[in-house]
Amino acid sequence: MTATKAPVILVTGASQGIGAAIAKVFAKELPRVRIALVARNAKNLDRVAGACAKLGATVEAFTCDVADEIAVEALEAAVTKRFEHVDVLINNAGVFAAAPFVETTVAEFDRIVAANLRSAFLMTRAFVPAMIERKAGDVFFMSSIAGLDAYPDSAAYCAAKFGVTGLAKVLRAETRAHGVRVCCVHPGATWSPSWSASGVAEERIMPATDVARAFFDVYRLGRNTVVEEIVLRPQLGDI
Repeated sequence: MTATKAPVILVTGASQGIGAAIAKVFAKELPRVRIALVARNAKNLDRVAGACAKLGATVEAFTCDVADEIAVEALEAAVTKRFEHVDVLINNAGVFAAAPFVETTVAEFDRIVAANLRSAFLMTRAFVPAMIERKAGDVFFMSSIAGLDAYPDSAAYCAAKFGVTGLAKVLRAETRAHGVRVCCVHPGATWSPSWSASGVAEERIMPATDVARAFFDVYRLGRNTVVEEIVLRPQLGDI
């Protein structure tokens, strides 16, 4: 009898913050897991890959701008060549920048939407067809509480994350009969390098490991159960 291969987890935005934490949680908790790490920062990506390998995972790092259509097409080919297919796609890549609506330039709006929403669309379009064909797979979308409620000075970011939330709902509706589970995650303030100079006390912010753990806990549920949406907030309230 041929042994079943360990699942392949692909994480975008994996070079730091929540993405790196997600990769490490899967590496630690899932025996023999195979992980494809994707981000633009090759140096940081290699550091995360090394940490995951020490935890027992088989890891490959792929440098890619996931908002670039041609780059994603090349990524899909490279990942498929290395791992054959992807079992779990975690669309975590994204950026945040604050500005009043009237001061938000078209270029900045396009940049934020591309990094958060276009990237999720391109990655999902690249890897979900094979999941549908195999009638198995998991797709996670990293939205935000900003994808549920409007926040001042965040027009581009809220628009992008509301779009991610909608994209997840559509994909869930279209793929649930094909064995694909879709979960949209809405975290509040989560500790990352971008918070280090904010002056906000760290205890007011969720640790990235807690958010990462939620992804793994949702994934390990039985295949007849799907968590369609999950909201995570700091215990002391939103900042």
